[in-house]
Amino acid sequence: MTPSADARSGTAARIARFPFPFGSDTYRYATNVEPARRRVATAAGAWGGPVIDVDDDYRAELAERRRVLARDPGRCVVLPHMRPAAWDALLFVLRELAAGHPGVMELRDDGAGRLRWRNALLGVDQAFTVGDDGSLLGGPLRFAGSQAQEDLVLLDQREDALWADAGLVTFAANWSLAFDIGMSFAEVHGPVPRLHAAGVVDRAQRFLLRLAPGQEYRRTNWGMTVDRRLDTSAETYPHWGRDRRTVAEGPAAELGDRLHLRVEVQHLVRLAPSGAVLFLIRTYLLSLADLATVPEWRRRFAAVLASLPDDLVDYKGLVRFRDAAVRWLHAAGPPSGAVT
Repeated sequence: MTPSADARSGTAARIARFPFPFGSDTYRYATNVEPARRRVATAAGAWGGPVIDVDDDYRAELAERRRVLARDPGRCVVLPHMRPAAWDALLFVLRELAAGHPGVMELRDDGAGRLRWRNALLGVDQAFTVGDDGSLLGGPLRFAGSQAQEDLVLLDQREDALWADAGLVTFAANWSLAFDIGMSFAEVHGPVPRLHAAGVVDRAQRFLLRLAPGQEYRRTNWGMTVDRRLDTSAETYPHWGRDRRTVAEGPAAELGDRLHLRVEVQHLVRLAPSGAVLFLIRTYLLSLADLATVPEWRRRFAAVLASLPDDLVDYKGLVRFRDAAVRWLHAAGPPSGAVT
């Protein structure tokens, strides 16, 4: 079946906005933090700019979040001492959305401590009182997650360390908010190979501890996902784990459509007045078939995968299909002798 013009247009826009994360042919873990709000040109277009990104998948991804939360309300957790930070996070998200989409989204002060949020894209018109959890169904963090595609984690600062004490995470990449809640920054990153030995975790935490209110930074992270599946949390492993183990056993012709490069754009913002650090995680997926339409990306991603150390291949869950993905990317290139 030939793709419709709308589907082709949507795919082209997704490729043009995709945050391709590799600046070289090799990859190793690093802090890779940079100031937020900078546009980054790529071989296919550009990404970056706003901290909260709204794209063509906005309604679909928020509908998926509602389904995940309906099945598992435990994806949103706020420890009692984090209530003020949750309100700070909500106000940051709504103000960012309103500033980026005037005329479509608006946060208005109705007086007497009441605010009103309007979002024409979702048909939302909601009044609430800051600090009154009962004025918003599900509380402030869950409401923030109903308006932004990003997952949200709140880090409390105490004892010269950061602690993951609140969050709304429906699109985790093989981890569990329910398991990590209440852990220190170092404990959360404990399973990641090489990070501690290379000093990356300590450097990252020291950097975050020094963030001043209002400062905003970002970084990228990446993995791979079978099919266009956002929710690959530890809780749902029975639903996606088998596909990861067996995808390379299927027809090679299907591999390009099934395997996706998964990139997270992670923003880090010091909130006021609570002082918490807001960790925003926006997930983007691009199939190998679409990625291969950009020759520079196809060649570079094949090189990154081929040179990835075995412990990172294992940690990222690529063991069963890494080699097949590299072969597919090489085969998707131009004939021998052609110029790209």
